[in-house]
Amino acid sequence: MDGVAANQGHRFDPTILREYDIRGIVGKTLQPEDATAIGRSFGTLVRRKGGKSVSVGYDGRLSSPMLEEALVEGLRASGVDVHRIGMGPTPMLYFSVHHLHTDGGIMLTGSHNPPDYNGFKMMMGHGPFFGEDIQALGALAAAGDFTTGEGNVTKHDIIDAYGDRLMRDFSAKKQLKIVWDSGNGAGGPMVNEIGMRLPSNHILLNVEVDGTFPNHHPDPTEPKNLVQMIAAVKERGADLGIALDGDADRIGVVDGQGRILWGDQLMIILARAVLAERPGSTIIADVKASQVLYDEIAKAGGVPLMWRTGHSLIKTKMKETGSPLAGEMSGHIFFADRYYGFDDALYAAIRLIEIIANGDKSLAELRDTLPETVNTPELRFPCSDERKFAVIDEVKAWLNGKPGMEVNTVDGVRVKTADGWWLLRASNTQDVLVARCESSDEAGLARLKQALSDALRAVGMEPPAL
Repeated sequence: MDGVAANQGHRFDPTILREYDIRGIVGKTLQPEDATAIGRSFGTLVRRKGGKSVSVGYDGRLSSPMLEEALVEGLRASGVDVHRIGMGPTPMLYFSVHHLHTDGGIMLTGSHNPPDYNGFKMMMGHGPFFGEDIQALGALAAAGDFTTGEGNVTKHDIIDAYGDRLMRDFSAKKQLKIVWDSGNGAGGPMVNEIGMRLPSNHILLNVEVDGTFPNHHPDPTEPKNLVQMIAAVKERGADLGIALDGDADRIGVVDGQGRILWGDQLMIILARAVLAERPGSTIIADVKASQVLYDEIAKAGGVPLMWRTGHSLIKTKMKETGSPLAGEMSGHIFFADRYYGFDDALYAAIRLIEIIANGDKSLAELRDTLPETVNTPELRFPCSDERKFAVIDEVKAWLNGKPGMEVNTVDGVRVKTADGWWLLRASNTQDVLVARCESSDEAGLARLKQALSDALRAVGMEPPAL
């Protein structure tokens, strides 16, 4: 295929080689020949590490089957054996690497991006493939430094095996009424599967896979995308609602009153349960999470660890620290307790259901035990890729030596004061800066917003509307 013959280099549009994955606009920045080159390059890396097989899956986007065909051809031509698991959630692809004993995996998915996007999430061995790995893949493709061969291609139906693994340790003392919203994403078939296995009353929304996403966009971090599920929870008197993103590696949750539990609130409930069985464990959350989460982890007998945003970075830190649980505000929840340590919205849902089904409190009652705060939503405002990291460095320098604050620089700048905290970080995937503020009251929040605005103006940036 053009651009990927042995010893002939292939150059990707530089915008698609991201920090955590490869992602672009199909027909513009991402073409089938790019998929083939990714296969050739990744297969070459697998072989040079002594591996010989790769799992491949794809999501429900209209472009996914075409790109998957091109990807498989590239992998096969590099000399690796390809195990095709077909359409399904990203976590099922991660599971397949363990279940089929392959040496890596590639999921073809646009995640929660608009329908014309698509991309590739990768595993090398049982670990994530990101950052410098992705840049090395790009350099290898540009050099045309490919291995060659004729790998075998086999198909596997692992939906039942994945369902068995999700349900393996589940127990429940009572049944619940649960609304599920798959957002017409790739998790729909597995929600059907789980619905048949879980001893509860299930109301299923948007489980038909449709890459045009006709009902709402599959991003559960946006309240507007949860409106349909919230209405169903209230109308049917459900105990909770569970929403999935487009490839089912991120979760959104509402309680029986239709109130959204954000990623850090959900993490408190999950962390309390894990720490009851594993006291003293390190629990990881990203830098965007509420201070309340870190305080509640400590109260429950755990060791809270604030870490950088990004699913690949979190997974790597979990392995390093032996953490049984981690989570992000974006709804990526990672269980290494009784599971593999990757982000799986369906597994996180099952663990949450187990907590409620075996406890004496409803999810709404558990939510009411969480301390109240006032905060801004995640604020995202434009800043060029060339400028965004420099802005963070300049703000760090401006803050240096200022009294009355504690500055954490693990990912951008997170500034803790008597009023609460504010955050400013550069997105790794978009040309934006991300900000957030949180306090215990409105007066404190106003002062934090002003402090954030002052810091931005001090380095020549106009702050967003706060």
